[in-house]
Amino acid sequence: MSEVMSDLLKVVVRRREQHGEAVIALELVDPNGQPLPAFEAGAHIDLHLGEGLVRQYSLCGDPADTSAYRLGVLRDPQSRGGSVAAHALQESSEVQISTPRNLFPLASNAGHSLLIGAGIGITPMIAMAYALHRAGQSFELYYCGRSRQSSAFVEDLLHSPFAAQVRLHFTAEHGGARLDLPQLLAGVAAERTHLYVCGPVSFMDAVISAGQQRGLADSQIHREFFQVEVDSHGDSFEVVAERSGKTLTVAGDQTIVEALAEVGIRVKVSCEQGVCGSCLCDVLEGEPDHRDVYLTDDEKADNDQMTLCCSRARSPRLVLDI
Repeated sequence: MSEVMSDLLKVVVRRREQHGEAVIALELVDPNGQPLPAFEAGAHIDLHLGEGLVRQYSLCGDPADTSAYRLGVLRDPQSRGGSVAAHALQESSEVQISTPRNLFPLASNAGHSLLIGAGIGITPMIAMAYALHRAGQSFELYYCGRSRQSSAFVEDLLHSPFAAQVRLHFTAEHGGARLDLPQLLAGVAAERTHLYVCGPVSFMDAVISAGQQRGLADSQIHREFFQVEVDSHGDSFEVVAERSGKTLTVAGDQTIVEALAEVGIRVKVSCEQGVCGSCLCDVLEGEPDHRDVYLTDDEKADNDQMTLCCSRARSPRLVLDI
């Protein structure tokens, strides 16, 4: 088993490849050549990049192969430091990671799986395709992007064991036209199909809307966000940190995480955009103003938990189990 450091794994970059215009593929291995912990399709790891900088990346390799973890990292021009630090990693670099976690699993009861990824959102779909192919299950994988040259993992997909199930749609090759989602979904059996989507928010919204219009139930539509625009500012409110015995005011231009840090309460954060759930906390009293995409609508309606990195309060006071 890999070396554990403070509940983290130490790994080494065995291979670093440039893919497309702005994506690198990193292959991470145990420094002693031992297998890494098993993972399921759709899983991700936390990449610890120093000085409290933690970012999440989907595993895009074959889940049956635990000799290495494979990641795809887009260098984001609006990076808050994560993708820049990840792109600085070179072959033989050592880095710490979490064990895999899965917030985007494959459904066990799907008669047919429709995987749709755009841009760097293709990464979890690759692992899903490997798993579905190995299990002999029915699926199709659609990969959307601007151009073949700017897109990552194209050759990998075309030479994969599931290449016959891969459909590429690059707008540069279709006169600027995007994938015709209503036409695509018209050809699937709504009662037996599960839809998976990952990519830019506007793209995901379009896919989800098309799936709903086709008649897919919410339980048949699965999504994973990489990045969202979130406004975490608003009116000030009071927070009682019940277990810590502290009461504080969250200013209008602060997040709850920032306000807690000022009184010495450190909260684990990763995405800082309400995507990953790392900062999820139980709510004992009060009504949260949910601004995340991690919790489902039903979970938000329960108002018994919230993400502290971006969500705020509708009530003047929140009592948190922290």
